[in-house]
Parts: sequence; structure tokens; C-alpha cells
Amino acid sequence: MSTTIEAVYEQGALRLSRPIDLADGTRVDVIVIASHPSLTPVMPDEPGPRKRTPAETMSDIAAMPMESSPGGFSGEDHDQVL
Repeated sequence: MSTTIEAVYEQGALRLSRPIDLADGTRVDVIVIASHPSLTPVMPDEPGPRKRTPAETMSDIAAMPMESSPGGFSGEDHDQVL
């Protein structure tokens, strides 16, 4: 089973935007994709946003879903976007 749900990271934990249908104790795999990837965190010792490394960019691309989600972008749509 695969599902996509929005969550907010707060105080070291992900808080889901709505309940999901899973039994207590069910183990899951989590892939984190920031909703606003262009907003890169500012490091305290740097004057501005840090540059993303090629490895970070490739990791984001690899994490993209291959199946289309209702109303969302998927890897299948990349030719249309280009």
C-alpha cells in the first residue's frame, strides 16, 4: 500500500495532517520531500541560503513517485513538464 499525506515537522516529530488507516505498531517507510524545496535553510554561519549539492538534488529526484497521484505531479509526467 502506498499513500501520500501532508505532515508538519515539529519538535523532532512529523505530525500528520489527517489520520491514516493503519493498525498500531505497523512499520512504514517514510520518504521526506519538502513542500517548498526552493526554500533552503540558512546556516547560522553563512550570510545567505546555502547551495544545494548535486547529491541532494539527485536524492530529491530519486524520491519522486513514479505513479501519478490524483491531481499531483509524478515522474511519469516529466516529459510534459519539460
